[in-house]
Amino acid sequence: MLVPAPEGFEGAYRFEALVRLRPSIDLQHGGECQCIVNDGDGPMSLWLKGERPALPMAALVPLDETVLLRLAGLVRLKRRLDRHSAGPLPSAWQITTRLRTRLLDMIRALDGHLEGASYRELARALYGPEAVERFPWKTSSVRGQTIRLVADAVAMMDGGYRKLLRASR
Repeated sequence: MLVPAPEGFEGAYRFEALVRLRPSIDLQHGGECQCIVNDGDGPMSLWLKGERPALPMAALVPLDETVLLRLAGLVRLKRRLDRHSAGPLPSAWQITTRLRTRLLDMIRALDGHLEGASYRELARALYGPEAVERFPWKTSSVRGQTIRLVADAVAMMDGGYRKLLRASR
């Protein structure tokens, strides 16, 4: 979150410096603006509160469990303001191929579950009929995987998606 700097910080970057970064405006409401600054290494999300082009800006960083990630994002913004590459996204922000695949399977499983499909039907769609028929259904590992996938997807839908924003998943 970028806010007007308190008195005594006249040397700070001014809000007008952000124009050079060509942000795309996502949402404007009252004196607030949310925007995205695209970068080759990954986008940066900014929340401007009370910005005026000629005012020096400061960053408001809440001291919560994500403070280190917020500071990493702030360093990336500072690098861009200094006309350098922002640098790679922090590893905590990157989604591994394995997690991406699991998230996609969770979405597919959740879609089927919400449409009333049985676990067996979901397993056939996700893993193929051969995997479902290979072992007795009640003791099949595919059955257990499908049930866990649906349970995790429902938990994500019910607010668990916020874990993706934290450093530890």
